[in-house]
Amino acid sequence: MKLLRHGARGAERPALIDAQGQVRDLSGVIPDITADTLRPENLRRLQEVDPSTLPVLSEPARIGTPWKGLGKFICVGLNYADHAAESNLPVPKEPVLFMKANTALTGPNDPVVLPQGSVKTDWEVELGVVIGRRARYVSEDDALDYVAGYCVVNDVSEREYQLERGGTWDKGKGCDTFGPVGPWLVTRDEVADPQDLSMWLEVNGRRWQDGSTRTMVFGVKELVSYISRFMTLEPGDLISTGTPPGVGLGAKPNPVYLKAGDVMRLSIQGLGEQRQAVHAWSAALLED
Repeated sequence: MKLLRHGARGAERPALIDAQGQVRDLSGVIPDITADTLRPENLRRLQEVDPSTLPVLSEPARIGTPWKGLGKFICVGLNYADHAAESNLPVPKEPVLFMKANTALTGPNDPVVLPQGSVKTDWEVELGVVIGRRARYVSEDDALDYVAGYCVVNDVSEREYQLERGGTWDKGKGCDTFGPVGPWLVTRDEVADPQDLSMWLEVNGRRWQDGSTRTMVFGVKELVSYISRFMTLEPGDLISTGTPPGVGLGAKPNPVYLKAGDVMRLSIQGLGEQRQAVHAWSAALLED
């Protein structure tokens, strides 16, 4: 299934995409798509619903995040060897983990708002892995059994805050609007191999990133198993698995960063497309 939520921020309604690409209203079946919806038994019940019996939404409103109640927003750094090289950093021997603030979370086509004083905001298309079962010390062989599905994430990053302001990376990763997610949550059964998905990102029509999950240093199975050794993963938790090369930080001869008026488009094979306009700081753009 391809699940999504649409409507004004804070008032989203559940829907799905049928086999013909039509948006179908799920609000007569469930009130919302939540972390609890992602448990295997609840997804199975949804999969038993005949999409043809659901109303068609010809003009769905704003697309929100695909589920409500994200718990932890866990990210993996330098998980593509060629991205590590363009960042002038060594390929890690173990996954590099950091957290993105839940307040960074936003819909896939919502504005990206530059923080006050930002001069080095960057882009990163990433595969998101959505947890559907409590995972604690799981093996790699069993790891995918704990995955509800996959989604597109733009790990927007302020490089000065991340790399030049001391401490950990979190400062540059957790700014408001720095976590666009969606448009869909695609359930695990529809993704034959998460390690064989093409992905791309454009800024103002120029393609900067053009990669594949085939080149991950640590694959989805390894990451779910590894992270579950350090924290319990719960339904609704999101793991953003790293980005391929082509970020603004790595541009030669000089880095290129986002500015107000820029437009990002990004996609992962089978998981849908995002589009974000970049705005200068405005508190009004952040209000619910």
